[in-house]
Amino acid sequence: MTLVNILHMNIGDGNSSYANNSFFTEVVMQKAAPFLKGAIKSIANRDVFFDHCFMIADLGCSSGVNTLLVASNIIDVVHELCQENDRKTPQFQVCLNDLFGNDFNNLFKLLPNFYKTLKKDKGESFGPCFVSASPGSFYERLFPDESMHLVHSSYSIHWLSQVPKGLESSKLDIYISKTSPLNVLQAYGKQFHADFTKFLQLRYDEIVRGGRMVLILRSRSSLDPTCDDSNSFWELLTISLLQMLKEGLVQEEDINSFNLPFYFPHEDELRSIIQAHGSFSLDSVNTFELDWSQHDIHDHTNKNESPREPNHNYGKNTANLIRAITEPLFTSHFGNSVIEVLYKKCEKNATEHLAIKKTRHVSVVVSLTKK
Repeated sequence: MTLVNILHMNIGDGNSSYANNSFFTEVVMQKAAPFLKGAIKSIANRDVFFDHCFMIADLGCSSGVNTLLVASNIIDVVHELCQENDRKTPQFQVCLNDLFGNDFNNLFKLLPNFYKTLKKDKGESFGPCFVSASPGSFYERLFPDESMHLVHSSYSIHWLSQVPKGLESSKLDIYISKTSPLNVLQAYGKQFHADFTKFLQLRYDEIVRGGRMVLILRSRSSLDPTCDDSNSFWELLTISLLQMLKEGLVQEEDINSFNLPFYFPHEDELRSIIQAHGSFSLDSVNTFELDWSQHDIHDHTNKNESPREPNHNYGKNTANLIRAITEPLFTSHFGNSVIEVLYKKCEKNATEHLAIKKTRHVSVVVSLTKK
């Protein structure tokens, strides 16, 4: 089965759903918000959208409150800029994109409250705003020629269109690791280069001249793709699978034939690909780091509790997020019977890992203008 048919975040609103395990990505979006606002101001300065319906695409939107939070933040900035310039706020078309297995139904259930809040905050004469779903791969065409003013994507573009070819030498590993042969590192880098180049060309066709893209990706601090901030969490899954192999719960050939389809590029790689493609001006590239404990801020309900104090939920929350992101892939390859054991072991291994090692995540925000 092709990746496009099985790749999606966990659906629903249960304990292992992405909707209930996306707090960390919300923190990332908050950190990236100033760069998004700057991009929208740049569009306004070019007079691109004042007399049009402002067309917004959110690529790899997933499901849950974060998705509509992005749309709401963008609308707020545009409304503010229109008031500053004594212009009528345009109508909005928000196109939510993700793969076909995404939980769009969960998003649709949030829309009545989203529309109600807009009218309450902005007034009955505001808008209107139209929200639609545009399912499909962002490695294919999604929208008509020169139709989008702003394309946003958060923590999605690092997903590859397919598992890289030539990973046969990757034994008892499911992603890049410190023991990976050179050809494995090269295969992942080559696949990302091809995918991101295609992504740029497709979006070039779909964005109006002077329109912008703001892309937020998982990244890494070193040019070395085996650095800790690139792969440490995925090694927890490898360790869990190897423990299950010793217990006879999975087969060695099943581990050897499974590889995770994503790649976290260094900012220099992104610069190189964008400049080589040449169709977008690279306005800014900004990286920032977050400690993994940011994921557990919402657990500190007691105001007297220091956020630096160790939290026993770190391992559980980590395993829940990893499960929310990867469970459909593992279920498709290994079957349902091993899933509960796999993520229980992942929770235990994550708890032990976080007890002795500070884990950081590097993100990069890229802002582009169509030439």
